[in-house]
Amino acid sequence: MSEETIFSKIIRQEIPTPLLYQDELVTAFRDISPRVDSHILIVPNKHIATINDVTSDDELTLGRMITVAKRLAKEEGIDENGYRLIINCNSDGGQEVYHIHMHLLGGQPLGSMLSL
Repeated sequence: MSEETIFSKIIRQEIPTPLLYQDELVTAFRDISPRVDSHILIVPNKHIATINDVTSDDELTLGRMITVAKRLAKEEGIDENGYRLIINCNSDGGQEVYHIHMHLLGGQPLGSMLSL
């Protein structure tokens, strides 16, 4: 049985959230607490807690997450100047919601990769 997360509820629209994209594999919406000008979350519709839980059956879904990120970056007008894709894994990796999700970040210079 899948664990229920806030993302599961957004995917099913039990929490009304404007969706930027949704198909049978993934859903995308704006982050409620954006860190940069353009901050979009892309999540698999299937609950996968962490990257460590991904199986070979999930390869199509993970690929779709990337192609949707590319599409949304173009729609946001950030594809030419650049953007960053981030997937965090577990607490040391900064994961806060245990339903994998990709952050699409852009719209301004993002600086160095890590700031420790």
